[in-house]
Amino acid sequence: MADRIEDKIQALKEQTNAYVHDIKRLVEELAIPNRINLISYFTTALNISYDPEQESLCLGSYHIRNIGSAAVTNPSLCITIPKESPFYFSGRYVHENFTPNFKTQGQSQWERFNDKSSKEEYWLRPVGKSTIEPNETISFTNFQIKWSHNLSYSGTIMGFTYCDQLTEGVVVLNPINLNGMGQTQEEDNG
Repeated sequence: MADRIEDKIQALKEQTNAYVHDIKRLVEELAIPNRINLISYFTTALNISYDPEQESLCLGSYHIRNIGSAAVTNPSLCITIPKESPFYFSGRYVHENFTPNFKTQGQSQWERFNDKSSKEEYWLRPVGKSTIEPNETISFTNFQIKWSHNLSYSGTIMGFTYCDQLTEGVVVLNPINLNGMGQTQEEDNG
């Protein structure tokens, strides 16, 4: 009787091994489609001044992360500033047709490729980086948004990410919302 139990256990082990082998083979043969998926988000630090003589400041970075299973090509981003807002945008970028400065190797450079005079849209692409691999993040870092507190202000800074595979764009996960009241003259009728 002990021999029959051992034979059954051995047969079950062989059957389990055969199943595991078949499952591994099927998984290896399974064609996993290349999934395109990006997320983009801002990280920010604010320095708000309530003195009308001082500027307020938002320091930010724009991050693009490839969370898909395939590389994306020719990434770009667009940061929009509301029309007729008191916000002033600046950042480290070059303009089209620039001459590369080899002293900045190791640092990521970004190129602005829309109209330089536009104060509402900033279209940027990484210099020398045409692909974002799966699980890779690229960042446009250390931009600044400044405004004066002597007037009321309100607006949303938006971001959109584009690539060859996502031509409609992907909206940033966390737009920057800025609003506040300026100084008022309460004791003006004396």
